[in-house]
Amino acid sequence: MCARAPSWECRRSSVVFRYLKKVEQTIIAAVILMMTLVLMLSTLDLAWLIAQDILTPPVILLDVEELLDIFGFFLLIIIGIELLETIKAYFQEHVIHAELVLEVAIIAIVRKVIILDVKELPSLTLIGIATIIAALAGAYYLLKRSWHAARSRGSGAVSGGEEGASM
Repeated sequence: MCARAPSWECRRSSVVFRYLKKVEQTIIAAVILMMTLVLMLSTLDLAWLIAQDILTPPVILLDVEELLDIFGFFLLIIIGIELLETIKAYFQEHVIHAELVLEVAIIAIVRKVIILDVKELPSLTLIGIATIIAALAGAYYLLKRSWHAARSRGSGAVSGGEEGASM
């Protein structure tokens, strides 16, 4: 690009790109810090919820509704941790790992299924959720299969090491 352009244009675009890179890194670092804060506060909130549920009569016994709330909260925190992992991977490698994105999506849909009141939903919605689960499971399977095939061939075609393929 700079071969045919005057040197001042090349320097100017280089400065702009360096500036944009610093802005991008600052934004990503801010997102990581905010996500970490939200995860810490959510963990404290979950601990408070568990303590309240255990200490309210009947003591130490949890009903099904309380268990579903707690499990939903656990999965929400796990989703947050996986999102943080995705952001960190992008910050370090400037690549979005497809495996991490699929894991977040699978955990999110599992959380939805766990907290879902099946009696209240139309059958078409349940079929849609089942289709999403099947599509995510299929995509995850194909991603892992392609990664293992590339690894067994000794090929570097699929990047990301143990993390899987990248988008």
